[in-house]
Amino acid sequence: MLYYLLYHLKSYFPPLNLFHYITFRAGLSFFTAFIITIAGGPFFIRKLSRLSHPTLEELNGFHQEKEKIPTMGGILLLLAIMIATFFWADLTNIYILLCLFVLLALGVLGFYDDCAKLRKKNPKGIRPRGKLLFQIALGAVLGYLLCFSPLGFDTRVALPFFKRMVIQLGPYYLLLAILIIMATSNAVNLTDGLDGLAIGSVLMIAIAYGFMSYLAGHKGLASYLNILYVPGVGEVSIFCGAIIGAALGFLWFNAYPAQIFMGDTGSLALGGVLGLIAMLIKQEISLIIVGGIFVIEAASVIIQVSSFKLRGKRVFLMTPLHHHFELKGIPESKIVVRFWILAIILALFSLITLKIR
Repeated sequence: MLYYLLYHLKSYFPPLNLFHYITFRAGLSFFTAFIITIAGGPFFIRKLSRLSHPTLEELNGFHQEKEKIPTMGGILLLLAIMIATFFWADLTNIYILLCLFVLLALGVLGFYDDCAKLRKKNPKGIRPRGKLLFQIALGAVLGYLLCFSPLGFDTRVALPFFKRMVIQLGPYYLLLAILIIMATSNAVNLTDGLDGLAIGSVLMIAIAYGFMSYLAGHKGLASYLNILYVPGVGEVSIFCGAIIGAALGFLWFNAYPAQIFMGDTGSLALGGVLGLIAMLIKQEISLIIVGGIFVIEAASVIIQVSSFKLRGKRVFLMTPLHHHFELKGIPESKIVVRFWILAIILALFSLITLKIR
């Protein structure tokens, strides 16, 4: 909204032409989301502390002291991201609208899940089958819009490390969209088990995707780097700026010892929207690299369940993986920082892969 108002006044005040530049608006989006989150944090902590707390079962029997910490802080995260995006992004851009749609849709799902845990005192919340059906339906809608609408979206998938090597999926891209939305939203949800772990990892990925979305939307830079060019997708870097600002602000309160948790409201929404951004900027395969922390966490659960069913034995002491390290006696804060270090390395490596071709 402010973008339209200020940019159209440039004829009266030429410096306002700055709002034409994506990088400038991405910076404003970052600061707007950060300020909203920092300013709103104490208010949300007070209000949510009266309404929502994780149960001991939800915490997997760990950290009894955290039962008094409010959850559903994802409401603040989503509000900050949406407000910053409304202020500084081009709301006629279809990719921005898709990001807002996914963020809101999965945010509502997560909110309903958190409320179910609260009201029914059920640590499992919505049945897993219900969550999966919703995520499949959302992925199918996105896949349909990308594949069969007049958007002209490129359904090719680029392979990292290979110059000009792509796979044309055509209508089968719809299946990939479903898989990505399901995998990313659930993977972030699984990772959200220690103070600052999930939101810190989301922060690293959002920074990497902020750069990548700008590059993918810039014809000259995309050609130079031999990556797929997507007209208009550069605007998504403004949305990424909002995620970075909101995540950094939320980390202020969520870092060890946490004052608030984001709950499923935040984890499902942020995970799903990061998956969507990977599709929009044509980095579907490299999502495995940049989101390596979430891949490892989800894989540990799959390995544990498969091993127990097939062999009757567990591979890890407990899953997701961060709980395995806890049972090994490693302090929570040290586990989180080490996971952040790995997330930084993976984010930087994903950027390097754009040049290694």
